[in-house]
Amino acid sequence: MSVIYLVGSLRNPKIPEVADYLRTLDHEVFDEWWIAGPKADDYWQRYHQARGHSLEGALDAYHAWHVFEYDRYHLNRCNTGVMVLPVGRSGHLELGYLIGQGKPTYILLDKDPERWDIMYRFARGVYTSVKDLGEAL
Repeated sequence: MSVIYLVGSLRNPKIPEVADYLRTLDHEVFDEWWIAGPKADDYWQRYHQARGHSLEGALDAYHAWHVFEYDRYHLNRCNTGVMVLPVGRSGHLELGYLIGQGKPTYILLDKDPERWDIMYRFARGVYTSVKDLGEAL
């Protein structure tokens, strides 16, 4: 059984649907990071800006360390990564981290991309259908 880290955006409402589908295929799926909600990163930024902190200072604060260690623990624990688009920079960094560990990774597109990315070749597969992704897993 795969232990899948589902990489995605806090703003992507499809995360629970994709996770639930993959669970029906008997995979363990980690998507609990999504619980923080679509504005968690915005609130984190506003909090630190209101306190006069720079990005560097905010990244060194307790909250950032806790969230980072939480995510890294689960990234290390998984044996497979699936990135669900749309996703931002953090998601691409997480997928790159998994690729760097030699773990198989997959990308689920939300639509035909306007701008193609050759570096998606790092992933084992790129899919437009969750069912096709499920078959590949």
